Parts: sequence; C-alpha cells; structure tokens
Amino acid sequence: MRIFRKKPLALLLAQSDENQPHNALVKTLGARDLAIFGIASIIGAGIFGTIGAAAYSGGPAIAVVFVLTAVVCTFSALCYAEMASSIPISGSAYTYSYILFGEIIAWIVGWDLLLEYAIGNIAVAISWSDYFTAFLHGLGIDIPGYLCTDYRSAKKLAGLVWNTAPQVGPLKIIVDLPALCIVFIITWLAYKGIKESRNSATVMVVVKLVVLLIVIAIGVFYVDPKNWSPFAPNGLSGMLKGISAVFFAYIGFDAISTTAEECKNPQRDIPKGILWSLVICTVLYVAIALILTGMTSYQNLNVGDPLALVFEKVGLPWLSGLVAFSAIIAMAGVLLVFQIGQPRIWMSMSKDGLLPKSFSKIHPKNHTPAFATVITGFVVALPLLFMNLTEVTDLCSIGTLFAFTLICGGILLLPKDGENLHPKRFKVLYINGKYLLPIIVLLIAVTAWKYYALAILRFFTEWENPADKIPTLLFLLVLVVMTSLTFIKNLSLIPVLGLLSCLYLMSELGALNWLRFFIWMGVGLAIYFLYSYKKSKIT
Repeated sequence: MRIFRKKPLALLLAQSDENQPHNALVKTLGARDLAIFGIASIIGAGIFGTIGAAAYSGGPAIAVVFVLTAVVCTFSALCYAEMASSIPISGSAYTYSYILFGEIIAWIVGWDLLLEYAIGNIAVAISWSDYFTAFLHGLGIDIPGYLCTDYRSAKKLAGLVWNTAPQVGPLKIIVDLPALCIVFIITWLAYKGIKESRNSATVMVVVKLVVLLIVIAIGVFYVDPKNWSPFAPNGLSGMLKGISAVFFAYIGFDAISTTAEECKNPQRDIPKGILWSLVICTVLYVAIALILTGMTSYQNLNVGDPLALVFEKVGLPWLSGLVAFSAIIAMAGVLLVFQIGQPRIWMSMSKDGLLPKSFSKIHPKNHTPAFATVITGFVVALPLLFMNLTEVTDLCSIGTLFAFTLICGGILLLPKDGENLHPKRFKVLYINGKYLLPIIVLLIAVTAWKYYALAILRFFTEWENPADKIPTLLFLLVLVVMTSLTFIKNLSLIPVLGLLSCLYLMSELGALNWLRFFIWMGVGLAIYFLYSYKKSKIT
C-alpha cells in the first residue's frame, strides 16, 4: 500500500542540506552544546511547578518516583541516541518512523510531535507568565489580572478579573500578555540563528543551575528529617498518582535529536548530549525533592511555586525571590529549545512533500528554517488566548509518550546487519530478554497481587465506567504480546522495557486524554489524505 511507502536512507542523505552548501544548516554544535540544550529543555516547569503537586500526592517518596521515571526515560533516551546517530538528519522521531514504518506512521508521529513541542510550549509559556507576574509582584509591580490570564479561565471563574476587564462592544479584553511576549521574544531568537540560540541557552542554563545549587546548599540546613516520616504516606497509589507530573518534568531531552544536521559529529555527540543532560537533571531533581519534603510537610506543597513557598516558610523571602527569578530563566530556556525543535520537524516533512515547500526554506543569512519558525511562534501564541494549563499539559504528555513508544519499537526493527545505517553509530546494549522479561513481569504481578489484590479484583469486576479501563486493558494486552514475542524472538530487553513503560504511563493519563489524543490524530489524518498523500515525493 502506498501509505506505507518507506523512504530509503540514501535518499534522505542525498536530500539533506549537507549537499546544499548555500542553503545548509550550520554544523556548529558539540556534545557540550547538546547537553546544555537538553538541560535547558528539561529543567523548567517541572522542577519549579509540577514537583509540588507530585510531592503532595506521593510525599517524600516522590524522590524515588523521580529515579524510576529517569530509568524509564533512560530506556527511551538510549533508543533515541541510537536512532539519531544512525540517521543524522533533522526531524527526530518523524524521520526515523519514515524509514522504519512508512509514510502514514511518519505523518502520525510528525503530527503527534506538534503536541509535544508546540502544545507543550503553551504550557510552559503559561507557567512562565505566572512566575513572571509573581516576581513583579514581589518588586511591588502588579499587572492587571485581565492582562495575565486566558479568556476562558477568566470567564469560567467570573470573578474580579472578568468583572474589571475592559471591553469593546460585547467582547472582554482579556489576554495573557506576558506569555505572548515571551513567545515572540523566543521565536525571534530561534529565527536569528542556532549560534544565537546556543549562546542564549548557555546563559539560561548557567543561571538556573547556579540558583538550584544555591537552593540545595542553603535548603539542606533547614531540613527536618521528621518531615520524611512517613516516607510514602499515600502508599504506591499516591506515588503513581504523581508519576505523570514527574514525567512532564523530564520532557525535552528528545529535542536534542532534532538538531542532528547542525552537529559536528552526531554519531558521537548526540548520545553524549542526551545522556549527560538526563543524568545531571535526575541528580538535581532527586536533591530538590528531598530538600522540599524535608523543609516542610508534603501536605503544604500542592501549590504552583513550591520552591518559593518553602523558603518563605523558613523566613528567607530574598531566596524565594531568587527562585522566582530562576524559574523565569529556566522556563525561557525550555521555550527556546522547543521553538528550535518544532520548525525542524516541519522542515523535514516539507522536504518530503508532506507540507508546502515554504516550510523547508532556509533563511540565506540566519541559516534557519525561517518560515517554519515564524509559523511555530503563531501556533504557540494563538492558543494562549483561550487554553489553560491543565488541558495543554495532559495533551503534551500523551503525545510525547506516544513518540517515545514508537522510537523504542523502532529499535527492535532496525536491520541486524546495520544495512543503510551509519557504521559508527551508537548502539543500545543488547540484553537478551527471552527469560529476563517474563521474570520481571512475573515479579511485578506477584508484588501487585500481594499488596493490591482487592483493588485488582475491583478493576476486573466493577464496570460502572468501562471507558476508564480501556487504556489499562490495552496496556495489559500489549504486555502479553510483547512478553510472548520477546520469549520467541529473543528481543532486546532495553527497548522492550522502554516501550512497555511508556505505554504504561500513557494508560495512567485517563480515557478523556486518550479521546482528545485520537481526535487530534483524526484531524491530522484528514490533512494527510487531503493534501500530503498526493504531494508526497516518494513514489
């Protein structure tokens, strides 16, 4: 079938900007630069915002959840590293899927990545606006409420913001102005060039790392070990309740792979950049989680600015202000990396004919995909007028996990002899999962039954809301299939664990988010069959 036509790697390389020196993306990034981009994208809204809600659900044990989530992300990171070094072309999971699965799957992944980068940036911009207005408030400057919230939220609350907002005719003037401004500033930086973006990301990373280290160094003296008991007050269910928020804190490392064409040595530098950024961020996350839950009771942390809160409680308002300033820098870094990543995916899709040619045009002076960068800015800015944080966070998480799942599955489909792949690529360590995976699954099943037998029985016997059970049942079906295939075909353990763990996290996001995800995919498929299918350059 034509919809499953695959793009040969040789054709991809021939079409890359490497063979077009006058329009080429500039090869200027090394492993350190990539690690900085990774840290810039990972440390943001998660450590400054969602960590509070996660700690409230899981208690001090949220530190363990950060480690477990890091392990899950490491599985995906290793797979991303092998893919990116094997196929050093911009486009991330989209490009890899075109080679491995075919055009229709590649389109689905490319459309899905819009959820991670563009929709995810909406969430970050909203959080940035909240911290920015709080920081200004600390300086005695207050922005009117109708200029720092979205229209729908203001209308739903129907409070002071809605009643005091000016209006033109029947229309209230309500807009999140700080969020819009930071999006346009970051888009301008991404438009100007990768060197300018790299230098800006470096400054942002240095600032927020210094501030976080100060937080850890000072906070450790205010830790009361009594706050760590009980360690897991809400048990395993409480820990798992916060796992989605914890995962959101790790989103971003995969954006590194979108810069493959701008790397000096992608086979060496991309794996190093991804893994270095993941390790550094995990260490910081665990330290911050322990400091937070040690300085105050986990019951006080269900707020949007937990780091600032704990220092106010111990009488250090100056440090609370410093944390707010660092959050502004941190989230700006996340915005920058995602605004760099999304246009390069669209550029790759345009080169294949799936999007109009204008998306792949390189600016003659800045050497960036100029049109795609500008469009990305508008795609992020316009929904800021009416979308709220919860909606975009959930969509971003499920879209990212879907991409991770496909990448892990893609590693299992790579040719064993490495045909058409870079000979010096990074390779995921092969561990035969024939017996190990069934043993791991059995141990988890026995442990779950021992401690949660009643909950398991209720899940399979009570069907008041059957739609809510569909994601979990789908995960269990895939678990059985993958365990059987691993035993029969001696599949590699690491990518299989990555695939299963990502799918499990997806199942925890609820049926409503799955429905929204499928609707989004349906819109994407309509565009594919109405335009992209006919315009594809692959015959």
